[in-house]
Amino acid sequence: MAVGAATAWPLMARAQQSPLPVVGFLSGRSLASDSHLVATFSRALNEAGYVNGQNVAIEFRWADGQLNRLPELAAELIERKVTVLFAGASDVAVGALRVAAAIVPVVIATGSDPVAAGLVASFNRPGGNLTGVTVFSVALELKRLELLRELTATPLIALLVNPNNLSATAARRELNDATRRIGQDVVVLEAGTEGEFEAAFATLTQKRAGALVVSDDALFANRRSVLVALVARHAIPAIYGRRDFAEAGGLISYGASVADQYYQSGVYVGRILKGAKPSDLPFLQPTKFELAINLKTAKALGLAVPAPLIARADEVIDK
Repeated sequence: MAVGAATAWPLMARAQQSPLPVVGFLSGRSLASDSHLVATFSRALNEAGYVNGQNVAIEFRWADGQLNRLPELAAELIERKVTVLFAGASDVAVGALRVAAAIVPVVIATGSDPVAAGLVASFNRPGGNLTGVTVFSVALELKRLELLRELTATPLIALLVNPNNLSATAARRELNDATRRIGQDVVVLEAGTEGEFEAAFATLTQKRAGALVVSDDALFANRRSVLVALVARHAIPAIYGRRDFAEAGGLISYGASVADQYYQSGVYVGRILKGAKPSDLPFLQPTKFELAINLKTAKALGLAVPAPLIARADEVIDK
């Protein structure tokens, strides 16, 4: 009996010391802005049977809105020999993600069209080592513009974009096409860092834009409290792509559910940890959209929100 126990012990020790699979978590934003999304992602992993620190390890890398750091951070995670890489990242990281997918399975949460970006062959059959979930944020610019026009009539609407995000070009094109169809004039404002916010809003004032569409971007999401404060200071109606902005005091937001996007991404990471191949996992498109309206902000702006619009809202904030 003693001999058997002594023989088994080294085997047990080796099993206990075997390394945990590592999930790389790359984001263009920050933990401060996305802690709720981390919790949602982790919940999906937990439901798949994976608990951070117990039978899986999650390595986080945050760019804090500095999108040019994404390729460097992706390289760090690859050097860490992650089992699977999750990237909540912008188009700036497309090249780095292609490189990463040649080494490890990759799941991405994006706002762009992954086929147009050359990341996958098609939605149903990604065809490589990369899959994920898109919220098609750029394609929703027309809907945001329409919602903003329901609240206020103005001859000129401004669009705030981050020129460092390649999706900004698509956002401009999408909005230009939309505004031509409805006869709405738009001026584009650029801000690639927080330090450029003031200049962008100075241009907004100079051009006398009467409303603002804030494009969905990691920098803007990270600095949403700063942006919402600037918008309030200029007393201009604005619409955003994420519910977080309305909750932070923004007037209105409309977009696909980012929480659902991160949950589905976590589900995919769990399936890959169990042996699934990204090529067998269709690239998912949004099924849940959220409209949030902040009535307190509308009142401060002197806007009367139409009752039909309030009835369509998923969340009405009045405090």
